Amino acid sequence: MSGAPKVAAAPRLYDRTSELATVAALSARAAEGAGSVLLLTGRPGIGRTALLDRAVRDSRVRAHRVAAPTGNRVPWSGVRALLSALAPTPSAARRALRTARGTGGVPGALEALCPGEPLLLCLDDLHRWDAYSRTSLDVAWRGNPGPWAWVVSFAAYHRPPDVPGARLLSLGRLSRAGAGALLDDRCRASLTTSFRSRLLDEAAGHPGVLAAAAARVSAGPERGVGRPDTLTDDALLSEVYRGLLDSLPAECGRVLTLVAVAGEPRPGTGEPDPAAGRPTATGPVGADAVRPVGADAVLAVTRAVRASPEALDRLVADGFLCGPREALRFEDPLLRRAVLGTLPPPRRRELHALVAPSAGAGAGTGTGTGTEAVEGNGTAPHSPVTPEDPRALSSAPRTPADVRVPPDAPPAPEAVRARPDVLRGRAELARGVAGLGDGPVGDAHQVLLLASSLLREGAPEDAAEARFLAMEAAWAAGDPEACATALRGGGLDGEHPGSSACATAEADPAERDFREGMCAALGARLQDAHAPLARVVARDGTSGEPRRLVRAGAAALVLGDAPTAVRVHTRALATVRATAGSTLLPRVLEHLAYAELRAGQHERAAAHARDGLRTAELAGQRNPAAHQHAILALAASVRGDAQAVVEHADRALRTARAHGLVQATTLAEWAIARAELAGGLAAQAAARLAPLVGRGPRGGHFALRMLVVPCFVEAACAAGREADAGTAAEEFAVWAGFGLDPQAPAQLARCRALLAGTGDPADWYREAVRHHEDSGNDFERARTLLAYGKWLRRRRRLVEARGPLGDALVTFERAAAGVWADQARAELRATGGPVRGRAVPGAAGELTPQQQRIAGLVAAGATNHEIADRLSVSPRTVDHHLRNVFARLGVRSRVELSGLLSRTTGDGHRSDR
Repeated sequence: MSGAPKVAAAPRLYDRTSELATVAALSARAAEGAGSVLLLTGRPGIGRTALLDRAVRDSRVRAHRVAAPTGNRVPWSGVRALLSALAPTPSAARRALRTARGTGGVPGALEALCPGEPLLLCLDDLHRWDAYSRTSLDVAWRGNPGPWAWVVSFAAYHRPPDVPGARLLSLGRLSRAGAGALLDDRCRASLTTSFRSRLLDEAAGHPGVLAAAAARVSAGPERGVGRPDTLTDDALLSEVYRGLLDSLPAECGRVLTLVAVAGEPRPGTGEPDPAAGRPTATGPVGADAVRPVGADAVLAVTRAVRASPEALDRLVADGFLCGPREALRFEDPLLRRAVLGTLPPPRRRELHALVAPSAGAGAGTGTGTGTEAVEGNGTAPHSPVTPEDPRALSSAPRTPADVRVPPDAPPAPEAVRARPDVLRGRAELARGVAGLGDGPVGDAHQVLLLASSLLREGAPEDAAEARFLAMEAAWAAGDPEACATALRGGGLDGEHPGSSACATAEADPAERDFREGMCAALGARLQDAHAPLARVVARDGTSGEPRRLVRAGAAALVLGDAPTAVRVHTRALATVRATAGSTLLPRVLEHLAYAELRAGQHERAAAHARDGLRTAELAGQRNPAAHQHAILALAASVRGDAQAVVEHADRALRTARAHGLVQATTLAEWAIARAELAGGLAAQAAARLAPLVGRGPRGGHFALRMLVVPCFVEAACAAGREADAGTAAEEFAVWAGFGLDPQAPAQLARCRALLAGTGDPADWYREAVRHHEDSGNDFERARTLLAYGKWLRRRRRLVEARGPLGDALVTFERAAAGVWADQARAELRATGGPVRGRAVPGAAGELTPQQQRIAGLVAAGATNHEIADRLSVSPRTVDHHLRNVFARLGVRSRVELSGLLSRTTGDGHRSDR
């Protein structure tokens, strides 16, 4: 990492006059206190770092260039490098980093180090910075760039930061004159006119290629001065592009290599053998003849090199590859040759043997695959990186040079690879997975069913994966019938349980158990679901394959075993990260966060949801991002952060409603309702929850209906809707009897107590507390204790109420459930019991605890009816207490009361706490 305020010598630049003028204007505005952001991009070797060094040298204000930290992307390492470059001492840098990681953010840290000082901050290779640093910088640039000018460099093929108003500069190649000047400056050897012209032609204005070629010429004749046809060969280009090739995910590197090899002349056809070490270009760089490459031909052999179909989709989405589907090509011809330059001749021949049969089966012709009818216009896939990797990736090397056919995975028979249905099926599988990550999940469900029916004969393992993903799409859409159809192998052409696709599932005991168990659960035959799903958890829960672990975790959740689901998904997360399976990461984090939420581990769920949200957003996967926003909203409803609940829920609903994500919609609405209930808006919460616990098209997600019922019963009872609450509770009682949720018995007893059913409500509360001791969810236990304590206080059993209320208060505080702790604290104070907390100063200290509570709510703007709902008393009781408050404090109106409390407590809105 670097961060010198000035460079030792000004690097000479060529053809960059306008770019330097733009940076100079940026620096001038910073000197006047006007901050702004300039985004700088370009291909490898194009001169981004040299431009930043020159900008630092010429800046009118203090300037630094900060490179991407080397090695692993340690969280916050990028921001740490930035602050270390600015700080006078290491201790000052550490203090600033604490500020950046806290509420002050990066602007607060910069202001602490350089108060009011204009700066030019040049951040190099932002795409290689850690996610935490990139996110914190995004927030800073969107909110308050401060009196600082930012020049942010990132490589082409990476999505630029989303900064409103930022200018984007893309560095291009040099003119003939500029390239000649660079060559003359860098080359120490004497060049003839023809040799110099040939060199400029081959480099085609690329600064990095010119510099590398000049270095090779300067090394002497033994390095090839006498052989001009080798000066810009593939090996030299691989050196120039080494940084980009090393940064590619392993599976993308393997697929990129397949495309490069598939476009070469075929050995044995009379054309030159590209693996023999001879250059493939004799004219300008990248002007060599390239055979057309069909996407279907590449997809047909990705499995043989342990890559996934989604990797091809990602390469197209990121701009590495372009062109129509039947004739893909490299967007940058130099990159194609650089990829080939990493391959030793034996491996190159191996890959030629692998891709040749598939390419001959229709690649480049657009015929024989049937894909054009599905794609409509025949274009290549254009969706962003997808959330699912249908095949568990191995921990393979990360560069295209390491691509090889694994010894334990021989190529599929030529007849299978060349089958049009297999080629088209794998293409549809990739398209369906893309839609599952970002698009209407109903569409993804249909595409995945089509893929399953196309693959069931020639690629049964892929067909099984397509069925599983189709089930997941239907699950997200809240369609149990479609889930069962996918599990049973119901393809678009009438596929049925007796088909060969289902026979494959029968051959795998785990596949069979998962299908039978899930179909039984979806059909409300829960007694039949337990045994097969338990076998799935036992068999796959210790697997080293992420797909099987995700399946085992899903089975554990259906069984109501949230702790086991957390353990299994944690193992899946570790496995995915260890094997560089980046495409699976958002989905695994989504499943893990949800499992932790079910287990009552709200803070851990929020931490993984934030991680998953960043990962999904960086990958362009809006569907997993919406689900993570919904989980963050639910976690915020526990803390009592109403603003965070609304923000996350709104962002979740924005995508969920457009893409048919019923599960995310239900979670987001539940979060809003729980925040309303905590804030005393019981009637509003009950109205919001009522559709979620009902059936039909307006209902919530089928797997969440019963989980929402206890919250609805509490809100409905407080809002006077006992009849609706009773109906929902009776259905909940039937479901609780199946024993698939350890929380259900305690929650059912609490519902009985709230409804004041048969027997003494106190007996129901005590039974609920007993059941909570075995369930392990402290937050739900504290809610039961709070409800019990409220009921005892309303019946003047003040001494008895102090025990459950005090226990609830301690548990809520331990869980960081602020608003719920406030309720328990206020109730405990109303019983006359000791309450740890800040004293109420001034005139408010003359009031009783209940009067303080009412006065604080009045000062916050609540009406008498709202206060009555919040405190579970009648409006007449509120009016009585309020008159006594007025008399004791000598005020005559609610406005005067609010002003008095604001002056005496400094925060009239919190004088009741």
